[in-house]
This record gives sequence, C-alpha cells and structure tokens, in this order.
Amino acid sequence: MRLSACLAAVLAAAALSGCNAPRQTGPVIDPTGPQRPAPASQPPLPEGAGCSAAIARYRSVMENDLSMGHVNQSVYGQIQGEISEAASACAAGQDAKATSLVRASKARHGYPGG
Repeated sequence: MRLSACLAAVLAAAALSGCNAPRQTGPVIDPTGPQRPAPASQPPLPEGAGCSAAIARYRSVMENDLSMGHVNQSVYGQIQGEISEAASACAAGQDAKATSLVRASKARHGYPGG
C-alpha cells in the first residue's frame, strides 16, 4: 500500500510540473493578413442610357479586367467580337437587339447583369 501511495505522489508531482513549464510560443499571425497594395482606382464607368451606354460600360469593364489579368487575351478577343456585334446592332437603331446581345455576352462569360 505504501508503494502505491508513493507512486501516486510521484505521478501527481509529474502532472503538476507540466503546469509550470514555460509555454512554447508559436509564430505571431496577423489576423488581418498581409498588407496588400491598394488597388489602382478603377476608372468611372460611362454613364447614360440606351444600348450605346451599355456597350461603353461593358467595354470599359473588359478593358479593366484585361489590364488586371482577370481575363485572358483569347476570351477578351471573343468578348470584343460580341461587343462589336452589339455595337453594329446599336448603330443600326436596333436597341433591343444590341442590349440583348450585351446581356447574353455577360451571362455567357459570368458577368453580373447578364
């Protein structure tokens, strides 16, 4: 019985000594993440109504996305062809068709307002 009491005392002392051990400190992690440079200010979108304004806004968004690397050159070329088709319809006075072509292109390529 005396042996078990001594063993219990040794185990208790060992367990308690872990409480007083110095803490291991890990790397400090910034919760906000690394500082990133401020994005270049995006040019304002063209204003106005009608098909010509919608085309100008879409064209502006695409120019910005290409310059930022959000779209590759082949997709940009495809979209520019679609914008040109819409611009031709708009110039011919077919506002509804031009607006529809812009919406279809946006939807096809995952842009809002499609």
